[in-house]
Formats: sequence, C-alpha cells, structure tokens
Amino acid sequence: KDGLYNQKFSHPPEVMLSRPYFDEDPGDFFRFYRDKILWDCLGAEPNAAHLKLAELEKAGKLRGIITQNIDGLHQEAGSRNVLELHGSIYRNNCMKCSAFYDFDYILTQGGDDGSDVPVCPVCGGTIKPSVVLYGEPLDNDLIAEAISLISDADVLIIGGTSLAVYPAAGLINYYSGNRLVVINLEDTDPSGRADLFIQGKIGEVLSRINV
Repeated sequence: KDGLYNQKFSHPPEVMLSRPYFDEDPGDFFRFYRDKILWDCLGAEPNAAHLKLAELEKAGKLRGIITQNIDGLHQEAGSRNVLELHGSIYRNNCMKCSAFYDFDYILTQGGDDGSDVPVCPVCGGTIKPSVVLYGEPLDNDLIAEAISLISDADVLIIGGTSLAVYPAAGLINYYSGNRLVVINLEDTDPSGRADLFIQGKIGEVLSRINV
C-alpha cells in the first residue's frame, strides 16, 4: 500500500520508467531512477524469504526462481538459478558500443555537460540500465526458460506479487499441476485457481519450512 506506485510524482511511475520517457527526457528518467530505484536498493539485504529459497535450492528441493525483481537480492542470498525477467540494476550497457558499466557508475556518473545522463567514456554513447522498461519486450530466451521451469514443476509457489504485470503474470498458465501455492499479504488469486492460498508476509511463511 505504501509502495512506489501509490506515491505521487510529476508523472506516474509507469510513464517515468518507460522507454518512450527514457528516449524523450533521459535526464529526468535518470534523476527518478537513481532517487527511487538505485538509492532505495543501496544497502538492502536479503530477507527471510530470499534466504529460505536459497536454502531450499542448496538442499535440492528448488529448481529455480523466476523473479520480476531487479535488485539482485536472490543471488546475494545464495540462489544460483535465478531468471530475472525484468533485468538487473547491476547490469548497464552503452547503447552505442555495448560497453558494460556497474551499479556504482550509474549511481554516481553524469555527462560531462553536467547533465544527469551517464555517458560512456569509450565512445560517448548514452548508458542504459539493462532493466526492462515499460514499452520494452521481455527476452524471448528467458521467457522460454521460465516456461520450461514452470511446465515441469511439481509445485509452483507464487509469492509477493500482485499478478497484475503482464506478460510475467501470464506465465502461471503454463503450470498444469495441482500444487499451486500463492503467498501474499492480499488475495491475488481472484479466480481461485490456487490449491493453497496463504495470506501473510512471504518471509514469515517460508521461514517456517523445515528443509
């Protein structure tokens, strides 16, 4: 309820984090992106959910994680097979020469003209975060990999998501099993498709699992 999309800005977050906005006003995009995305992620630590999922994977009971998050906390917790559908704040590339730049560079560097747009020192091109902005397609190979994981799953756990952002939310349709678990603070399964719905904080719920 107190998340980014319920706050007030000059434009809706869906607009400011869109590809057209990035192309039209990259300076304002990066000011918003640094302030509301990068700085909020700085110093963040994996929570109980991240740690339990990593523990389950290490024990051979979890085949993979499909996430819409871009903060890298699953990997920091120790998870290895993580499919980041919407990319990562830790990968940034020059749009002209494809040179790679890390999180710190995007957080601190603007253009030589004093603007807020990070520029590649190699070729002068604009650096773009490797995150999927509104209006951009998801990676087809990544989607295929996610579909394969879901299709073969004995148990599918959906946690901490509104199931409102497509095409990611549509991936649930590839699960044909009868052990669909939804964990969320609010009911995000209006169709009643879940075999088990647990209302609560995902970290508190998952931490009760004995590996």
